[in-house]
Amino acid sequence: MDHSPAIAPAGLSLDDDAELTRLHPNYTHSLRVQAALMAIPFLIAALVLEAVSRDAGFLPPGVIAGPVLLIALALVIRVPTRRYNARGYQISPDRLRVVRGLLWRSDTVVPFGRVQHIDVDQGPLERFFGIATLTLHTAGNHNASVSLPGLGEELAREMREDIRAHIRRESL
Repeated sequence: MDHSPAIAPAGLSLDDDAELTRLHPNYTHSLRVQAALMAIPFLIAALVLEAVSRDAGFLPPGVIAGPVLLIALALVIRVPTRRYNARGYQISPDRLRVVRGLLWRSDTVVPFGRVQHIDVDQGPLERFFGIATLTLHTAGNHNASVSLPGLGEELAREMREDIRAHIRRESL
């Protein structure tokens, strides 16, 4: 699968019906690790509650920890895949479109002429998986920052430089 940005030819606008460029597949792995790390405290709490209730003779084994484990597995296995599939982007010579959301769908178009500065960020998990987040900061209050996580690190840096070059050309 090609993870390079799909840049529309000059003069053409973004097409809302066109297929979005997918994020890097490692983004799903990163989301799974994050979900697992968030589930650990709940699993520990469920095991402690179960141990306390078993010692007191209140509940049979597995009544608390079993459902919590099943929910945690569902969150670690299914939700990251759905989040990955619900995200994508399109890039043209003069704007970036970012689509995201499972329940609340968001479709944001950022004209490069409004971009004030651009960040490429990586946390420890992103560095481990070789991905990065591209963030465009624009003027204004509503959606003043638009983030696109899950890009390959090199691609995120290339996109930043392409957008920066466009901004320089426009300011001349």
